[in-house]
Amino acid sequence: MNRLQAQYQRLYLPHTGVAPGAANAHPANPEQPSEGSVRALVLALRNPADWDTLAPAWRGVQADLAWPAPAIAVDGVDAFELWFSLAQPVPRAEATAMLHGLCQRYLAGVKPERLPCWPGLEASPALPTPQVGRIPALHPDTGRWSAFVAPDLPAVFGDDPSLDFPPSEDAQAELLSRLSSVAAADWRAALLDLQPVADAVGSVSPAFAVAPAAAADTHHTALVGPYQNPSRFLLDVLNDTSVALVLRIDAAKALLPYESKLRG
Repeated sequence: MNRLQAQYQRLYLPHTGVAPGAANAHPANPEQPSEGSVRALVLALRNPADWDTLAPAWRGVQADLAWPAPAIAVDGVDAFELWFSLAQPVPRAEATAMLHGLCQRYLAGVKPERLPCWPGLEASPALPTPQVGRIPALHPDTGRWSAFVAPDLPAVFGDDPSLDFPPSEDAQAELLSRLSSVAAADWRAALLDLQPVADAVGSVSPAFAVAPAAAADTHHTALVGPYQNPSRFLLDVLNDTSVALVLRIDAAKALLPYESKLRG
């Protein structure tokens, strides 16, 4: 395992119990089907890339949520990306809901199709699974390189988030070495902070459950019913930003077994 792989392992990949540098060690994919948990979250802004629009999210998670700075990357095509590292794995559905919350707070005026996220319920060819070798990499369509970049550089790229030469692996490793992971306590605090309806409690129970009485008078823009399809109802709950975050997380968890059908 080289230095760049070791930094990927430290920040974004599952805790495997294998010490960096061990013989024949190879970093695993960050998504573990048996656990359904992740340590890496990626939020991108694409088509066009616009750092001035994405920067409030980068600054906001540090100022408002007390998170360490996420990594900043250019994808070699048309997007800036923020890579968040978690000290402890979280359920994939919880990570998806958190990304929805971050977009709601810091990027509310941006069209959803410009904000691919990982993990997400919908497949996004523009944002593949984080893994060793994804960054830095040569993009086959553009002939240009993706790379992690220092915080003072995104503005230099303008609307061309790419490099025309391969970045140094040592330099990439050095950038990642300066980053740290979101502590478990700070993650839990952010879940509460981003919850739109602070006093809502309960969970999304079987398919046609209704919101708790405390939220009965809240207008939910996406819940337009009547519903005859349970997965459609749950997907609308997940995407409705006026629904309490705790309920959207439970909706995402309920939808996970049907993810392949939703992608289709």
